[in-house]
Amino acid sequence: MSNTAAKRKLRSSYVTTVISISLVLFLLGIIGLLILNAQRLSTYVKENLGFTILVNDNSREAEVQRLQKILNASSYVREAVYVSKAEAAAIMEDELGEDFVDFLGYNPLLSSIEVKVFAEYANPDSMAVIENQVLNFPQVKEVYYQKNLLHAVNENIEKIAIILGGFAILLLVIAIALINNTIRLSVYSRRFLIKTMQLVGATRGFIRRPFLAKGILHGLAGATVAIVLLSALIYGLTNEMEGMIGFDNFWLLGTLFAIVIVLGILITLVSTFFAVNKYLRLKADDLYF
Repeated sequence: MSNTAAKRKLRSSYVTTVISISLVLFLLGIIGLLILNAQRLSTYVKENLGFTILVNDNSREAEVQRLQKILNASSYVREAVYVSKAEAAAIMEDELGEDFVDFLGYNPLLSSIEVKVFAEYANPDSMAVIENQVLNFPQVKEVYYQKNLLHAVNENIEKIAIILGGFAILLLVIAIALINNTIRLSVYSRRFLIKTMQLVGATRGFIRRPFLAKGILHGLAGATVAIVLLSALIYGLTNEMEGMIGFDNFWLLGTLFAIVIVLGILITLVSTFFAVNKYLRLKADDLYF
């Protein structure tokens, strides 16, 4: 085989290895993206559940606004918005498409305060405690929230988290196996070189060093390609799915990319180490099988 042909074959092997690693890391990155977005989606859904406080009809507006300020200052409240009787009637009129106040001759609706809580408080136990606290205010007639929906959201979010976690672990195992096989095939093609260096007196550490360095380069190159593909995917989905991790969220995006790089280097490094060691332990006659 000529020197040019050998270089071409080596270059082809390098490209194949990098592409294989990058595709596997890309899949891992997608799972990481789903997990990180699942947390954001969970927070978004929980923080939009909230509850409605119906105010006694004889309460003065100043007292209700003072209650609103107290709620906004509470540790569990993300936002408390006061809705007057007139505003409630206008909202209802838009929904019904007719002026029901003129038809009835009076406005039957009550003033209310729409409260959104932080995600960590959007669970049945915390909401029950908050409900009891709010009912102690004399201006409050009733606290309303969808208890069944709150239970369903919390249960489903927990199930989704478990499923995603299990799928991520399974994919990680598959990724390690695929990258390991790719590295083993790459090292296999140079098994005679390893044995030749060993026969002329090179130490195991000396033989192993260039393979490990190349393994790190493979991991970095594969991770770089995977990050480019992930960036393109995120860019394409940012406009389609509002609330997903975008390029404005540097910390989460940086965390995701850092995980991809670390996994790429770590998996290729460990796989290369064990693959080279295998051929260092083999006898020369066993290299042909």
